[in-house]
Amino acid sequence: MSTAFSLPNLLSLLRMGLVPFFVIAVTQADMAKALGIFVLAGVTDALDGFIARFWKQQTLLGTYLDPAADKLLLISAYVVLTLESLTPVMSIPLWVTILVIARDVLIVTTAAALHMALGTKKFPPTALSKLTTGAQVGTVVLVLVANVAVETAWLGEAALWAAYLVAALTLASGLHYVARAMRASNAPAVS
Repeated sequence: MSTAFSLPNLLSLLRMGLVPFFVIAVTQADMAKALGIFVLAGVTDALDGFIARFWKQQTLLGTYLDPAADKLLLISAYVVLTLESLTPVMSIPLWVTILVIARDVLIVTTAAALHMALGTKKFPPTALSKLTTGAQVGTVVLVLVANVAVETAWLGEAALWAAYLVAALTLASGLHYVARAMRASNAPAVS
């Protein structure tokens, strides 16, 4: 089997393939199905990482596919869950979604610029970045659960507070990436 078609890479592709079904479920106001698809996508994310490390199936393609699949799912979730007409109980505030997308664009642009200008090949995520992503995922789950369990008002409040936490972490993480990029631009090129 070609390393391009390793099981972890196939799981990342599956996660990408789940995105349209997730979006369709939300647009059809089937929040329970959307939640199930989002959880399934999370399971594929955990599995692909575990399999890649445990059975040493890490590939160059996987280093691009895995984060691309994660970002595609998260950005799609934030966009559709921002639309109040699709979410009966609670939606993600538009300004939070804008922060989340802007941070991701900042990270990708910075990494590309450092690569092109300085030859920097690695710009790994930090603990703060991982915490931010975890909070973003948790917020999506809370928003979906709040829209499934519509009779439980406190879930909507919890989801809103989680969205505020995401905003704070996203800002902090974005500023941290800017600081890292500035330090990297002053350091000698790494190949």
